[in-house]
Amino acid sequence: MLADAAASAVGAHVPLRFENLHLSPIAVDLGFFTIKWYSLAYLVGILFAYWHLTRELRLPGAPMAQRHAEDLFFYATLGVIFGGRLGYALFYDRDLLTHPLDLLKLWQGGMSFHGGLIGTTLAIAYVAWRGRLDFIRVCDYIAPCVCVGLFLGRCANFVNGELWGRATDAALPWVMVFPGGGAVARHPSQLYEAGLEGLLLGSVLIALFWTTQARWRQGLLMGTFATGYGMARFIVEYFREPDAQLENFAHATGLSMGQWLTLPMIAIGLALIIRALRRPPLAVAVQSLPA
Repeated sequence: MLADAAASAVGAHVPLRFENLHLSPIAVDLGFFTIKWYSLAYLVGILFAYWHLTRELRLPGAPMAQRHAEDLFFYATLGVIFGGRLGYALFYDRDLLTHPLDLLKLWQGGMSFHGGLIGTTLAIAYVAWRGRLDFIRVCDYIAPCVCVGLFLGRCANFVNGELWGRATDAALPWVMVFPGGGAVARHPSQLYEAGLEGLLLGSVLIALFWTTQARWRQGLLMGTFATGYGMARFIVEYFREPDAQLENFAHATGLSMGQWLTLPMIAIGLALIIRALRRPPLAVAVQSLPA
């Protein structure tokens, strides 16, 4: 406190301190049962996605029925959990592969978005194959549903005081000192991700779906999600502290692991967008068929 007062007296910028926000990782504590914000974020994200997809399926021309959506959310939830955990082990912490039982300790943290994305994609592909559905159009309908979960998940990361950003000497009013991050001010990169991957990208996708004819252009919404998330994550990685075990990798390659993993997403997303815009909308194609 004396140091902060002295700094203020000379006009120096005093960064925020995370502990002064009095945030707790526990959302509900009944003594015999607790719910953490991170678990609640997953739950609310999944429930919102199911609700929003159900609304989308009420529109004419939907690529699947409600029964497909129910199967989809069962398998996609498994894909998020197992894919996210295995992806973290493969991309960020290979030591987990030598201790398979540690992979089951989800409460200790360690989930990879890219691994979860691969797991979810495989789940969607399985449901589409089994139901003889158009895989890309199914993904188009799912894309606007996931960003709320991303937003809540990153907010939960912030509440937990984890995945903080890089150290900075910038006199920004929102930089802060995180527990475990040393005495230096850092970027709250969790909130940067919540804003870009969640609020901004989610707003764009939902607006495209409900106010334009984007859902009739096969792959446009899926491509927008892949490109938008990839670009957002690539930018935020400049402000996010690399995982301790991958610092040498980032220095050697010039990019973090997160940035390398987003490059294929951006390339695939752009290819889907170009393909969708070069082809006529599905509604036009259907109307042009002979009676």
